[in-house]
Amino acid sequence: MTADHAAATHTRSQTAVHPSDVLFPLGLGTALSLMGDATMYAVLPTHTDAAGISLGAVGVMLGVNRAVRLFTNGPAGVLYDRSSRRRLFVAALFLGALSTALYAATRGFWPLLLARMLWGVAWSGIWVGGATMILDVARAETRGRWTGMYQIWFFIGQTLGAFGGGTLTDWLGYHNAMWIGAALTALGGLVALFMLPETRDARTANEPDTANVDAGDAGTIDTDEGNGQSGARAPGLWRNAGLWHAISLQGVNRFVISGVLAATLGLRIQDWAQSAGLELGVATLTGLMIAGQTLLSMGAAPLAGTVSDRLGSRWTIAVWGLALGVGGMALLAWGAPAALVAGVAVIAVTRGSLQSLATILTGDLVAASQRGRAIGLLHTVGDFASAVGPSVAYAMIPWIGLRTTYLLSAGLFVLPMIFTLIRTSADT
Repeated sequence: MTADHAAATHTRSQTAVHPSDVLFPLGLGTALSLMGDATMYAVLPTHTDAAGISLGAVGVMLGVNRAVRLFTNGPAGVLYDRSSRRRLFVAALFLGALSTALYAATRGFWPLLLARMLWGVAWSGIWVGGATMILDVARAETRGRWTGMYQIWFFIGQTLGAFGGGTLTDWLGYHNAMWIGAALTALGGLVALFMLPETRDARTANEPDTANVDAGDAGTIDTDEGNGQSGARAPGLWRNAGLWHAISLQGVNRFVISGVLAATLGLRIQDWAQSAGLELGVATLTGLMIAGQTLLSMGAAPLAGTVSDRLGSRWTIAVWGLALGVGGMALLAWGAPAALVAGVAVIAVTRGSLQSLATILTGDLVAASQRGRAIGLLHTVGDFASAVGPSVAYAMIPWIGLRTTYLLSAGLFVLPMIFTLIRTSADT
């Protein structure tokens, strides 16, 4: 390599891209990509005739995309580490639009199964790529803020898809609603195509191919920004204890909240509504609870990230998020009306804060050249946890009841909370 070429390469790798230039096209594309999937979750159980499937096939259709992601998150991360981030992300958006168009254009089990599998591949590209790109451009001292703001777009997409898609289905029918969802996803792809900059060679100038390493404890990654960088090269992903700690936060969060609770909240509300003699439908109450939870999670994600930036310690905020998880599930186990509402609200804060912090910590703990693979690993564990959560819950409920299942779920937050407290104490 000549000296001029080396200098040009160095200059290109230090080219700064401000996070605000990336956030809008990245976030809008992510949010609009969820239109078809979130609509599917909201309407498929009640529109099986329009989709051309049996009621018994609904579970397969709503779960196969997650199963696919167990095998595609990792390769997506490898591709993002080795190829153009922008091209891969835009291609994933248009693949998502194609999958939603297939919902609209076809009927029957096999076409819908193929479309859902394509969506699983697309979402691996969108979600792994989106997190990787925002970490590329967010400096360490503001990483929490920008990652949290990107998480807002995810929650907006879920809300728009569930409520907007459901409303469109009622007004225009299943297939027309899916065509609109496909068009909106394609619109997000076009916005990203014309507005999203490449971030692979725009890693921030203060972050070489290293992670923050605590000089006092060789080999242990320290996310407290006040300790600075020692310049030590980050360990490989499989030997990175800090990364696995962050992944454990993602795993317990997704297992309990996206798995156990998401699959059983309707049962808890039904028990309470029957005992209280309420006439309002269980589905309506559950929808209101989920909507409120999403809004609170939307606020908690950037708040947790911003506060962790200012404190200089992600782990301290993670402890609070885990503690709220313990309290929230205990309140839901109690089941009194006020406790039920409070439990859903508290769990929403846990969901948003831990989802954001797990991504932020991955950016802190992993070298820039490994972030795509690390994010892929993070989301693979999360997808697996959320996929098995409902099955575990419904296997346990006949034996120990819903209340005890929730109490055990509360206990699952305790172990990572203890380890996080130990880590926080060691860092201080």
